[in-house]
Amino acid sequence: MDGSRERMRGAALVALAATLWSSSGLFIKVLSLGALQISCARSLVAALTMAWVVKRRGGRPFPRPDGLSLLCAGAYAGVLVFFVAATKLTTAANAIFLQFSAPIYLVFLESRLSGRPVVRRDLAAVLISLGAMGLFFVGRLGTGTLAGNLLGVLSGLSLALFSATLKLQRERRPEADPIGAIILGNLIVAVLGAPALLAGPVPTLPQAGILLYLGVFQIGIAYLLFNAGMKHLSATGAVVIGTLEAVLNPVWVFLGIGERPSAWALAGGLIILGTLVWYSTGQALPRREPARL
Repeated sequence: MDGSRERMRGAALVALAATLWSSSGLFIKVLSLGALQISCARSLVAALTMAWVVKRRGGRPFPRPDGLSLLCAGAYAGVLVFFVAATKLTTAANAIFLQFSAPIYLVFLESRLSGRPVVRRDLAAVLISLGAMGLFFVGRLGTGTLAGNLLGVLSGLSLALFSATLKLQRERRPEADPIGAIILGNLIVAVLGAPALLAGPVPTLPQAGILLYLGVFQIGIAYLLFNAGMKHLSATGAVVIGTLEAVLNPVWVFLGIGERPSAWALAGGLIILGTLVWYSTGQALPRREPARL
C-alpha cells in the first residue's frame, strides 16, 4: 500500500472514530440516569471491550503502570466524567466546544514539559480561543448552565493534560501500547462511579442498550479505530479530522431532541474550531523566532 492510500485509510479510520465519539451528546441527553451512573457503566463496558480486543490480538491490556501512565489515565478519567456532567447541565454544543478548547492549555503544558518555547502563533491561538470561550458566558445563564460550562472548561483542561502525558509516554516508552492508559482511565471512572450506579435505580432495557452502545462503540471501538488511524497520519492530520466530532455532536442532539445552542455559543464554537484547524495546520511550517515573554 503506497503512502497516499495509507493516509486515506488513516483518515477514514479517524473520521469514523470521531463520528462515533460525536454520538455521545445525544445519548447522554436522552438517558435519565445521573452523570456518574452513565460514566461508570459506559467506562466499565468500554474497558472490557478494549481489553478483550487487545488480548485477542496478543497484546497486554493491563501493562504494569508507572507514574506517568497513572497521571495519563487519571487525566483521561477526568475528561470522561467532566464531559458527561457538563453535557447534563449545559447544551451539548457548549460541552463539546469547551472541551475542544484543550489546545489553549496544551500550548503552555507542552512548553513546560518539553522545554519548547512559546511562539507568537501560540499566543495568537490562545488569545483568540480565550475570547471565543467568553462568548459561551454571554446572555442569560442559569445556575445549571454556568456550572455545566465550567465543567466543560475542566473537561478541556483534563484533555490537554491527557494529550500532553500521552505524548510523553509515547516518547519515553515507544514500545508500550497507549491503549493501556485509556483502559486504565476507564477503570478508574468505573470504580469512582460504582457507588452511584449501585445506589441508583436499575437501568431499564432501553437504557441498558444505550449504555452498552456507548461503552462498546462510542468509546471502545472508537478509540481502537483512532489508534489504528494514527499509525498512518500525522498528529496534525488527526487533530484536524478529529474536529468532526465537535461539528457533528450538536447536529445529532438537534436532530434527536431539538436542542439549539445559543447564537453566541455557536459563534464561539466556530471560532474555536477554526482557530484549532489554523493552528494545527501551521505546525508543519517552519517556526519563527520565539516571542520574548
